[in-house]
Amino acid sequence: MKNKITLLVTLFLSATFFAQKNIEASDILQDIKNGKSITYQNATIVGTLDFTYMDEAMEKLPSKRKSSWWGTGSSTNEIKKLIEVKISFINCTFKDDVLAYIPDEDSGYTFTASFEDIAIFKNCNFERKAMFKYSRFEREADFSGSTFDDDSTFKYAKFDRDISFENSKFSEISTFKYAKFSRKVSFANAVFEDSAVFKYTKFNDGVSFNNTNFEEDLNIKYMQVSGDFDISKMKVGYDIDSKYTKINGKDFNKYLLSNN
Repeated sequence: MKNKITLLVTLFLSATFFAQKNIEASDILQDIKNGKSITYQNATIVGTLDFTYMDEAMEKLPSKRKSSWWGTGSSTNEIKKLIEVKISFINCTFKDDVLAYIPDEDSGYTFTASFEDIAIFKNCNFERKAMFKYSRFEREADFSGSTFDDDSTFKYAKFDRDISFENSKFSEISTFKYAKFSRKVSFANAVFEDSAVFKYTKFNDGVSFNNTNFEEDLNIKYMQVSGDFDISKMKVGYDIDSKYTKINGKDFNKYLLSNN
């Protein structure tokens, strides 16, 4: 009898666990606001996950950004949010937008979010937009094994520590334009189904594109790499724009010739 009761309790707890698999984005944002670290695995996140807290920030701002006296706009239009707690999502699905960048046309403000602690989005599925433009990742970050089904951007993003995009997949145009990587980053085995933009990107400690599949165009114009540059088994479906690209101080084509 005791064993049967134990089994029933176990089944009930298991059923409760699976019933709680859907997580509201608003609950996550409230936990972050309360200073709680975020750790989810095998969960579905429902609702827009707005790391910029734009709605909350707007309550403290003038409804319209004031332009400077010469009419070219103020330099203070960016409203920055720093996420101070650890963020960890593993094997999660984001049903709606994940936003660390929002250009709000109505108010004229641009809202951005950066991450002070570890930021993990491993083996996740971003079904809608994943916007990390201008984000700074001060600690380790991990997007390996993740799928980006909609628009994604890491334009102007800064990665201060270890970061991985291994085995990731980008279904739409993806851009890392002007992104800066302080440590070696891997895009090994990643798939870019649409155009990929690494224009002006800086890799200060090497980069791996080992077995990376760029199914359409690859733009690496003005890209700069210092350190290891692994492009073994890399495939590009259409054109590579490598104008002014520098690999350890050498032009891209000269680097290829000297390393064959």
